[in-house]
Amino acid sequence: MTTNDAHVSVLDVDIDALQGGSADLKQYLGQTVLIVNVASKCGLTPQYAGLERLHERYADRGFTVVGVPCNQFMGQEPGTSAEIAEFCSATYGVTFPMTEKVEVNGEGRHPLYERLTGFADSGGHSGDIRWNFEKFLVGRDGRVVARFSPQTEPEAAELVAAVEAQLAG
Repeated sequence: MTTNDAHVSVLDVDIDALQGGSADLKQYLGQTVLIVNVASKCGLTPQYAGLERLHERYADRGFTVVGVPCNQFMGQEPGTSAEIAEFCSATYGVTFPMTEKVEVNGEGRHPLYERLTGFADSGGHSGDIRWNFEKFLVGRDGRVVARFSPQTEPEAAELVAAVEAQLAG
């Protein structure tokens, strides 16, 4: 299996939930999922609000956002699991699931990101995560169908269109 094998589900990777225990990504097979590496102390952190709105808007149609905290970009996610959960809930009203804090690049890259990073965005970028809030849209079969740069807002027309296309399919 290669990291850019389009036939590999990313949802069968084991990863823990932020509050402990398995995040059980397999439960999202048959749904559309937006996986986002997140951070609490980043200039892009206000994207949490848009991610939550997107999650709420489409949840009843089989869509979820999954936040994956990462502290690899200028130490912008230094908190403990409890601190991250409290910040997200209190500051942005986040209700979507969050995983444990992981590394998305380098030797310690989590297996989830081993699978995700092989997929290129519309500009042709594949490989390493560029910054916090890089987004991967995963179709109902567990395969990556789109990748969006960190600067792409959660409610940007192209991202919303991609989510709606998956939900309609």
